Amino acid sequence: MKNSLAGKNAIVTGAGRGIGAKIVLALAAEGVNVVINDIAPQENASEVLTAAESLPGKMHFVQGDVSQQADVERVVQETVNEFGSLDIAVSNAAYSDRELFYVADMDGFEKTVQVTMWGAFYLLRASSKQMIKQGQGGSIVMISSPMSYIPMPGAMAYNMSKAALDQMVRTAATELISHRIRVNLIYPGWIDTPGERKFFSEEKLDRMGNDLPWGRLGKPEEIARGVLFMSDPASDYITGSSLLIDGGITLPVEEMHRLDTPPHPA
Repeated sequence: MKNSLAGKNAIVTGAGRGIGAKIVLALAAEGVNVVINDIAPQENASEVLTAAESLPGKMHFVQGDVSQQADVERVVQETVNEFGSLDIAVSNAAYSDRELFYVADMDGFEKTVQVTMWGAFYLLRASSKQMIKQGQGGSIVMISSPMSYIPMPGAMAYNMSKAALDQMVRTAATELISHRIRVNLIYPGWIDTPGERKFFSEEKLDRMGNDLPWGRLGKPEEIARGVLFMSDPASDYITGSSLLIDGGITLPVEEMHRLDTPPHPA
Protein backbone atom coordinates (compact mmCIF):
# COMPACT_ATOMS: atom_id res chain seq x y z
CA MET A 1 0.00 0.00 0.00
CA LYS A 2 1.13 3.54 -0.69
CA ASN A 3 2.33 5.41 2.40
CA SER A 4 -0.04 8.38 2.43
CA LEU A 5 1.75 10.11 5.32
CA ALA A 6 5.19 10.30 3.69
CA GLY A 7 6.29 13.86 2.98
CA LYS A 8 3.76 15.48 5.32
CA ASN A 9 4.91 18.09 7.85
CA ALA A 10 3.86 18.01 11.49
CA ILE A 11 4.14 19.66 14.90
CA VAL A 12 3.98 17.69 18.15
CA THR A 13 3.88 19.67 21.40
CA GLY A 14 5.26 18.34 24.66
CA ALA A 15 7.37 16.01 22.55
CA GLY A 16 10.64 15.81 24.47
CA ARG A 17 9.64 12.61 26.26
CA GLY A 18 6.77 10.24 27.03
CA ILE A 19 3.77 10.07 24.72
CA GLY A 20 4.89 13.06 22.67
CA ALA A 21 8.29 11.53 21.92
CA LYS A 22 6.72 8.27 20.73
CA ILE A 23 4.30 10.19 18.52
CA VAL A 24 7.27 11.96 16.93
CA LEU A 25 9.05 8.67 16.24
CA ALA A 26 5.92 7.01 14.86
CA LEU A 27 5.33 9.90 12.46
CA ALA A 28 8.98 10.08 11.43
CA ALA A 29 9.01 6.34 10.74
CA GLU A 30 6.25 6.97 8.18
CA GLY A 31 8.31 9.68 6.48
CA VAL A 32 6.66 12.67 8.17
CA ASN A 33 8.88 15.69 8.86
CA VAL A 34 8.30 16.70 12.47
CA VAL A 35 8.88 19.79 14.57
CA ILE A 36 9.52 18.64 18.13
CA ASN A 37 8.23 21.27 20.53
CA ASP A 38 8.94 21.25 24.25
CA ILE A 39 9.28 23.77 27.04
CA ALA A 40 12.60 22.20 28.04
CA PRO A 41 15.75 22.97 26.02
CA GLN A 42 16.87 20.79 23.12
CA GLU A 43 19.35 18.76 25.16
CA ASN A 44 16.43 17.37 27.18
CA ALA A 45 15.03 15.91 23.95
CA SER A 46 18.33 14.29 22.93
CA GLU A 47 16.96 10.76 23.27
CA VAL A 48 14.12 11.26 20.79
CA LEU A 49 16.33 13.25 18.44
CA THR A 50 18.96 10.51 18.43
CA ALA A 51 16.35 7.79 17.89
CA ALA A 52 14.91 9.74 14.94
CA GLU A 53 18.24 10.06 13.10
CA SER A 54 17.78 6.73 11.30
CA LEU A 55 14.16 7.41 10.32
CA PRO A 56 13.04 8.78 6.95
CA GLY A 57 11.29 11.86 8.36
CA LYS A 58 13.32 14.98 9.12
CA MET A 59 13.44 16.44 12.63
CA HIS A 60 13.59 20.05 13.84
CA PHE A 61 13.46 21.09 17.50
CA VAL A 62 11.74 24.32 18.55
CA GLN A 63 11.68 25.27 22.21
CA GLY A 64 8.55 27.06 23.33
CA ASP A 65 5.99 27.34 26.12
CA VAL A 66 2.51 26.39 24.85
CA SER A 67 0.91 28.46 27.61
CA GLN A 68 2.15 31.53 25.73
CA GLN A 69 0.22 32.28 22.55
CA ALA A 70 3.16 34.07 20.95
CA ASP A 71 5.37 31.02 21.50
CA VAL A 72 2.86 28.71 19.83
CA GLU A 73 2.48 31.03 16.86
CA ARG A 74 6.27 31.12 16.56
CA VAL A 75 6.45 27.31 16.60
CA VAL A 76 3.92 27.14 13.76
CA GLN A 77 5.82 29.75 11.76
CA GLU A 78 9.15 27.97 12.29
CA THR A 79 7.56 24.75 11.05
CA VAL A 80 6.55 26.49 7.84
CA ASN A 81 9.98 28.14 7.55
CA GLU A 82 11.73 24.79 8.01
CA PHE A 83 9.51 22.45 6.00
CA GLY A 84 7.41 24.72 3.78
CA SER A 85 3.96 23.87 5.15
CA LEU A 86 2.01 22.39 8.04
CA ASP A 87 -0.20 19.34 7.47
CA ILE A 88 -0.53 17.72 10.91
CA ALA A 89 -0.67 19.27 14.39
CA VAL A 90 -0.71 17.15 17.55
CA SER A 91 -1.54 18.88 20.83
CA ASN A 92 0.05 16.73 23.50
CA ALA A 93 1.62 19.13 26.03
CA ALA A 94 -0.01 19.09 29.46
CA TYR A 95 0.69 19.91 33.10
CA SER A 96 -0.95 18.72 36.30
CA ASP A 97 -0.69 19.10 40.04
CA ARG A 98 -2.68 16.90 42.41
CA GLU A 99 -4.42 18.77 45.21
CA LEU A 100 -7.99 19.11 46.44
CA PHE A 101 -9.41 22.16 44.72
CA TYR A 102 -10.41 23.99 47.91
CA VAL A 103 -6.84 23.96 49.26
CA ALA A 104 -4.96 23.91 45.95
CA ASP A 105 -2.12 26.31 45.32
CA MET A 106 -3.64 28.66 42.77
CA ASP A 107 -0.39 29.14 40.86
CA GLY A 108 -0.27 25.40 40.10
CA PHE A 109 -4.02 25.29 39.42
CA GLU A 110 -3.84 28.15 36.94
CA LYS A 111 -0.68 26.75 35.31
CA THR A 112 -2.49 23.45 34.73
CA VAL A 113 -5.33 25.23 32.95
CA GLN A 114 -3.01 27.53 31.03
CA VAL A 115 -0.87 24.68 29.66
CA THR A 116 -3.46 21.94 29.28
CA MET A 117 -6.43 23.92 27.99
CA TRP A 118 -5.13 27.22 26.62
CA GLY A 119 -2.01 25.60 25.19
CA ALA A 120 -4.19 23.20 23.23
CA PHE A 121 -6.37 26.07 22.02
CA TYR A 122 -3.39 28.17 20.93
CA LEU A 123 -2.07 25.30 18.81
CA LEU A 124 -5.54 24.60 17.41
CA ARG A 125 -5.98 28.25 16.44
CA ALA A 126 -2.51 28.87 14.99
CA SER A 127 -2.33 25.60 13.05
CA SER A 128 -5.88 26.05 11.70
CA LYS A 129 -5.03 29.53 10.41
CA GLN A 130 -1.94 28.17 8.66
CA MET A 131 -3.83 25.23 7.14
CA ILE A 132 -6.62 27.52 5.92
CA LYS A 133 -4.00 29.78 4.33
CA GLN A 134 -2.46 26.80 2.53
CA GLY A 135 -5.85 25.63 1.24
CA GLN A 136 -4.88 21.95 1.28
CA GLY A 137 -6.77 20.74 4.35
CA GLY A 138 -4.99 19.08 7.25
CA SER A 139 -5.32 17.06 10.44
CA ILE A 140 -5.30 18.22 14.06
CA VAL A 141 -5.23 15.65 16.86
CA MET A 142 -5.64 16.53 20.52
CA ILE A 143 -4.52 14.21 23.30
CA SER A 144 -7.20 14.31 25.98
CA SER A 145 -7.90 11.95 28.90
CA PRO A 146 -10.78 9.89 30.34
CA MET A 147 -10.46 12.36 33.23
CA SER A 148 -12.37 14.75 30.98
CA TYR A 149 -15.49 12.83 32.03
CA ILE A 150 -14.31 10.85 35.10
CA PRO A 151 -14.10 13.25 38.08
CA MET A 152 -10.74 12.17 39.49
CA PRO A 153 -10.40 13.66 43.00
CA GLY A 154 -7.47 16.00 43.48
CA ALA A 155 -7.23 16.87 39.80
CA MET A 156 -9.98 19.41 39.18
CA ALA A 157 -7.83 21.75 37.08
CA TYR A 158 -6.68 18.89 34.86
CA ASN A 159 -10.16 17.35 34.67
CA MET A 160 -11.85 20.55 33.60
CA SER A 161 -9.06 21.43 31.16
CA LYS A 162 -9.36 18.07 29.40
CA ALA A 163 -13.16 18.35 29.42
CA ALA A 164 -12.80 21.63 27.56
CA LEU A 165 -10.90 19.83 24.81
CA ASP A 166 -14.00 17.77 24.00
CA GLN A 167 -16.03 20.81 23.03
CA MET A 168 -12.98 22.47 21.50
CA VAL A 169 -12.53 19.55 19.09
CA ARG A 170 -16.18 19.22 18.13
CA THR A 171 -16.68 22.94 17.64
CA ALA A 172 -13.47 23.30 15.63
CA ALA A 173 -14.35 20.28 13.50
CA THR A 174 -17.68 21.93 12.69
CA GLU A 175 -16.15 25.29 11.86
CA LEU A 176 -13.29 23.83 9.79
CA ILE A 177 -15.20 21.27 7.76
CA SER A 178 -15.48 23.53 4.72
CA HIS A 179 -11.68 23.87 4.76
CA ARG A 180 -11.26 20.07 4.85
CA ILE A 181 -9.34 20.32 8.12
CA ARG A 182 -10.09 17.33 10.32
CA VAL A 183 -10.01 17.70 14.12
CA ASN A 184 -10.06 14.63 16.34
CA LEU A 185 -9.43 13.54 19.92
CA ILE A 186 -7.62 10.65 21.58
CA TYR A 187 -8.35 9.49 25.11
CA PRO A 188 -5.32 7.63 26.51
CA GLY A 189 -5.87 5.48 29.58
CA TRP A 190 -3.24 5.17 32.29
CA ILE A 191 0.01 5.29 30.32
CA ASP A 192 3.49 4.45 31.58
CA THR A 193 5.26 7.80 31.14
CA PRO A 194 7.94 9.75 33.03
CA GLY A 195 5.22 12.14 34.19
CA GLU A 196 3.61 9.42 36.32
CA ARG A 197 6.76 9.36 38.46
CA LYS A 198 5.74 12.78 39.74
CA PHE A 199 2.91 11.11 41.65
CA PHE A 200 3.87 7.45 42.15
CA SER A 201 6.90 5.28 42.94
CA GLU A 202 7.97 2.49 40.56
CA GLU A 203 6.72 -0.10 43.04
CA LYS A 204 3.30 1.51 43.28
CA LEU A 205 3.02 1.89 39.52
CA ASP A 206 3.82 -1.81 39.06
CA ARG A 207 1.27 -2.82 41.66
CA MET A 208 -1.49 -0.56 40.38
CA GLY A 209 -0.75 -1.52 36.78
CA ASN A 210 -1.29 -5.17 37.65
CA ASP A 211 -4.68 -4.26 39.10
CA LEU A 212 -5.93 -2.62 35.90
CA PRO A 213 -8.41 -4.53 33.70
CA TRP A 214 -5.75 -5.31 31.07
CA GLY A 215 -3.20 -6.14 33.75
CA ARG A 216 -0.72 -3.39 32.88
CA LEU A 217 -0.23 0.28 32.18
CA GLY A 218 -0.53 1.39 28.59
CA LYS A 219 2.53 2.15 26.48
CA PRO A 220 3.18 5.52 24.82
CA GLU A 221 3.68 3.68 21.52
CA GLU A 222 0.05 2.55 21.66
CA ILE A 223 -1.15 6.15 21.78
CA ALA A 224 1.23 7.01 18.93
CA ARG A 225 -0.43 4.37 16.74
CA GLY A 226 -3.75 6.06 17.38
CA VAL A 227 -2.29 9.38 16.27
CA LEU A 228 -1.03 7.77 13.06
CA PHE A 229 -4.52 6.46 12.35
CA MET A 230 -6.19 9.80 13.01
CA SER A 231 -3.56 11.76 11.06
CA ASP A 232 -3.47 9.54 7.99
CA PRO A 233 -5.13 11.06 4.90
CA ALA A 234 -6.65 7.61 4.43
CA SER A 235 -8.80 8.47 7.51
CA ASP A 236 -10.31 11.35 5.56
CA TYR A 237 -13.88 10.59 6.67
CA ILE A 238 -13.09 10.94 10.39
CA THR A 239 -13.53 14.36 12.00
CA GLY A 240 -15.01 15.56 15.27
CA SER A 241 -14.44 12.06 16.59
CA SER A 242 -12.67 10.46 19.54
CA LEU A 243 -10.60 7.32 20.00
CA LEU A 244 -10.38 5.64 23.40
CA ILE A 245 -7.13 3.71 24.01
CA ASP A 246 -7.36 2.67 27.64
CA GLY A 247 -7.16 -1.11 28.03
CA GLY A 248 -10.70 -1.19 29.38
CA ILE A 249 -10.01 1.13 32.30
CA THR A 250 -13.31 2.96 31.78
CA LEU A 251 -15.37 -0.24 31.49
CA PRO A 252 -17.46 -1.37 34.51
CA VAL A 253 -15.16 -4.37 34.97
CA GLU A 254 -15.31 -4.56 38.77
CA GLU A 255 -19.09 -4.33 38.78
CA MET A 256 -19.31 -7.12 36.17
CA HIS A 257 -17.07 -9.37 38.24
CA ARG A 258 -19.39 -8.98 41.20
CA LEU A 259 -22.35 -10.35 39.26
CA ASP A 260 -23.23 -14.00 39.81
CA THR A 261 -24.36 -14.47 36.22
CA PRO A 262 -23.60 -12.68 32.95
CA PRO A 263 -26.01 -9.84 32.21
CA HIS A 264 -28.87 -10.51 29.83
CA PRO A 265 -28.99 -8.46 26.68
CA ALA A 266 -31.57 -5.68 26.63
